Amino acid sequence: MVAIEGQSPGEAEPAARGIPKEARRLLHELAAEWADVADFRALEVVPLKGAMTNEVYQVRWLTGSGGAGEGEYRKVLMRVYGEGLELFFDREDEVRTFECMSRHGQGPRLLGRFPTGRLEEFIHARTLSAADLRDPEISASIASKLKEFHNLDMPGPKSFLLWDRLRNWLKTAKSVCPSDEAKEFRLDSLEKEIAALESEFSGEDQCIGFCHNDLQYGNIMIDEETKALTIIDYEYSSFNPVAYDIANHFCEMAADYHSEEPHLLDYTKYPDFDERKRFVQTYLISSDGEEPDAEKVKDLLNSIEKYALSSHLFWGLWGIISEHVNDIDFDYMDYARQRFAQYWLKKPAILACHAEE
Repeated sequence: MVAIEGQSPGEAEPAARGIPKEARRLLHELAAEWADVADFRALEVVPLKGAMTNEVYQVRWLTGSGGAGEGEYRKVLMRVYGEGLELFFDREDEVRTFECMSRHGQGPRLLGRFPTGRLEEFIHARTLSAADLRDPEISASIASKLKEFHNLDMPGPKSFLLWDRLRNWLKTAKSVCPSDEAKEFRLDSLEKEIAALESEFSGEDQCIGFCHNDLQYGNIMIDEETKALTIIDYEYSSFNPVAYDIANHFCEMAADYHSEEPHLLDYTKYPDFDERKRFVQTYLISSDGEEPDAEKVKDLLNSIEKYALSSHLFWGLWGIISEHVNDIDFDYMDYARQRFAQYWLKKPAILACHAEE
């Protein structure tokens, strides 16, 4: 999960001193190749707020084309990997996905790698805010961009990973949790819950695509001039049912990771039926602009609501594990409590409603 700029230039120096040695060498080599950089050693590092998986920084150099007052800079993004991430995904797979996305013109270029992170092209656009997701025009653009993302021709098997990943994370959560936490989160009952959800979808004709799986507002960037969107950060990406990816995006509308208490979720902000329907109708518009069949819209809306339950389990388990392996300042445990509470609250009505159809 990525973030927006949160520090002023005056706060850059302490962060600069903490750059890993290998990263500093790469940064110097990179900047030395740019003729307009006044001094490749005089770099500034600005922490970017809101990241919960990695530590993310803007690294910049003053160029010779303007004075300090004009604020003209060369910039790159430096990503320092968080602790324990190998429990969630394979880093080499994630880098291959990153490189493939770059070849498809879908994201930033990879500029260099070091043992604990990497350097990326700095996209001159802003990340969306929580409020942007409520904007009908931006929401429609996200729907269209997500359809494009799902249709990418990515390498590897096309089988989806959701249920296996949930079971693996459940096993990991059990291994890191003391008994009181395991009891609080009812971990012993979750294998049955995962199996029940998987069974709920068996036999359904599901559309499988290459899914982002973490489409929160901070992972979407917008060019203010062209209004073009770029989806970034592919750590959790894999083939999955597209209904799951859309459900996860809807669940993220409850979050504001740049608030005073970024772990708190407000499910009154979950999109209402009309918002969900507009998003799905835009998503299902054909390449020649033909409006989708009403039955297809209804079926996808129903699947999305059921897959929202899987999203709660997914990020609930992520929160539990992250609490024990990650030092980033975020209340992972309370975040997990909220996701599980929403699962148990919504499950009876959602499954009963769809069983009657």
